[in-house]
Amino acid sequence: MAPLAEPAAFHQFLVTLRASDWVVYAKSPFAGPTQVLEYLGRYTPRVALSNDRLVRMADGQVRFRWKDYAHGNRVKTMTLPAAEFLRRFLLHVLPGGFVRIRHFGLLANRGRTAKLARLLLIL
Repeated sequence: MAPLAEPAAFHQFLVTLRASDWVVYAKSPFAGPTQVLEYLGRYTPRVALSNDRLVRMADGQVRFRWKDYAHGNRVKTMTLPAAEFLRRFLLHVLPGGFVRIRHFGLLANRGRTAKLARLLLIL
């Protein structure tokens, strides 16, 4: 991690991470569009990792909590080298020029469920 303390080296590290090509694969949601909207409503306003999930950083290792959805939503801990932790975290940072999703109108949190239900009745 010491070499990344140099601003130019850290910038080059970011350039390398952002140079990856994006491959998008999308298929129909299993539970339908309502489930997709609920997921987006929960996920989009947050940062990739909240501070309370960070357990420890020592000796170049980062330990954090994560939820294993494949095994009954069990909370587990993982330890990664700091460079790998940063690499994975920065995969969730938006590239320059992109903006986070903001919901207005029908998708605004306040009254979203009622508005969408009414819209489905109209359609």
